Amino acid sequence: MARDMPVSADFEAFTCACRLAVADKGVLGPALADLKAFLDRVDEACSRFRPDSELSRLQRSGGGQAGPLLAGLVRTALDVAQRSDGDVTPTLGNELSDLGYGPASGCRQLSPGTSAPLIAERVLPSESWRGVRIDDGVLILPPGVSLDLGATAKAAAADLAARELHERFGTSVMVSLGGDLATAGPEAWEVFVQDLPDDPHTQVRLTGGWAMATSSTQKRRWRSGSLELHHILDPRTSLPASPVWRSVSVAAPDCVSANMASTAAIVRGEGALPWLRALGYPAWLVRDDGRVLEINGWPAE
Repeated sequence: MARDMPVSADFEAFTCACRLAVADKGVLGPALADLKAFLDRVDEACSRFRPDSELSRLQRSGGGQAGPLLAGLVRTALDVAQRSDGDVTPTLGNELSDLGYGPASGCRQLSPGTSAPLIAERVLPSESWRGVRIDDGVLILPPGVSLDLGATAKAAAADLAARELHERFGTSVMVSLGGDLATAGPEAWEVFVQDLPDDPHTQVRLTGGWAMATSSTQKRRWRSGSLELHHILDPRTSLPASPVWRSVSVAAPDCVSANMASTAAIVRGEGALPWLRALGYPAWLVRDDGRVLEINGWPAE
């Protein structure tokens, strides 16, 4: 008997194009409802752009008791900062705000005329994230530090949602939130990888239970005076990472790891290649001039 084809539904969350796919078409409706409700809770917990979010309230009070969801997301962000040697850090909230990055930037490309106040280079202490702690659910923030969990919270949400939906509905699941994709269950998934419509593309077969993340310097862009900026900052300069890579896609056993590797690769520039090779995750890198590099056994089409 032929196996049923997976079914999917597209929607928007975190201002990103998202997709849920399941192997059992009979559970798509309730699974989608559960996923949307969970993503609403994530947004309420950790959005930097919502003044009523739990994170915003704790920022205004200088820290305090965090709920289990927010506490877990902060722990994940600090773990990623440790694993990436500070290349992917949650303590860039003020710096992103100074550059003009706000909710309108989302996962969309802003028009060329969009502007923000011109800023000068400012060095962020590379170890600032080490002053952030979450002890028994209590968030402790150093003075003057503002958290932005965007680098990791979406990937963590994809991991959590895929695992929870698989366990709840007993079917293979794929959750894609913008550039962060997680799967759960035995089914393999065909994944089309492309950043912008005119960029290079590839299609790969992702083993069930694995994840993939794409970090891009192209989609979230805006202008500040004469400068064109993107949202992936180098924590050592507080400015957008140098334009070595247009995008980096990484496959890994979980989406948080894949996102950590793809984002850190953008920050590291040419230094990403030996680091990714040592990490061992398959990666697909598109240079600023459009040339493609495949490393660590990235599968051919």
